[in-house]
Amino acid sequence: MLSFTGVAVFQSLVYLGLRTTTAVNAVLINSSMPLFMLLCSWAIERERASPRQIAGMLVSLAGILVILSRGSIAALLELELHAGDAWILLAMPAWGIYSVLLKRRPAELGGVDFLFVISLAGALMLLPGAALLALQAPVELPAPAEAAGVLYMGLAASVLAFICWNRGVATVGANAAGFTIHLLPAFGTVLAIVFLGETFAGFHALGIAVILAGVLLATRAAPPAGLMK
Repeated sequence: MLSFTGVAVFQSLVYLGLRTTTAVNAVLINSSMPLFMLLCSWAIERERASPRQIAGMLVSLAGILVILSRGSIAALLELELHAGDAWILLAMPAWGIYSVLLKRRPAELGGVDFLFVISLAGALMLLPGAALLALQAPVELPAPAEAAGVLYMGLAASVLAFICWNRGVATVGANAAGFTIHLLPAFGTVLAIVFLGETFAGFHALGIAVILAGVLLATRAAPPAGLMK
């Protein structure tokens, strides 16, 4: 189930959706992931979200909207729906199920060993679909830039990201880990400024600050009962 939801279904749906939607729409839909994590935790483990977690999620979501709208509400109203949006939205509960089920993984499988097992099983699940696509269109060798992109997605966005995510979920739990998803737009903003030459503006600073505040609020441990009196 971990291989099916985390490797085969989630990855396929996200990359399929990105073919027919915009980066802004994809980021907005990905921002719903903490909500799906909370729902999956409740459905599978009966773990309820605290008011602090819900408040933090809403605050960090507001920061994301500030960045994506570039500080203008009118920009959000001009967003258009695309066919790929539905595929990415379907990927969200798949990742939520994967993250919640991580606590049930075999104790003797950890780190790289665990990732190797689920990646191998996921690749076997994807093999029939890949074969059908190969029959429909001849396989072409990728250009150097395309090969570099695939290499990055395989090593950084898959192997390294999975190792870090699995370790994080094992340490803090699925719910707390889910709130860190809202840091993606903040990191994306910084990387765009560094590598793409985007000009840093006031709405960037405001959005990043609000996102960090929301994530800290959602993940900060509640004070002991004795200190709350």
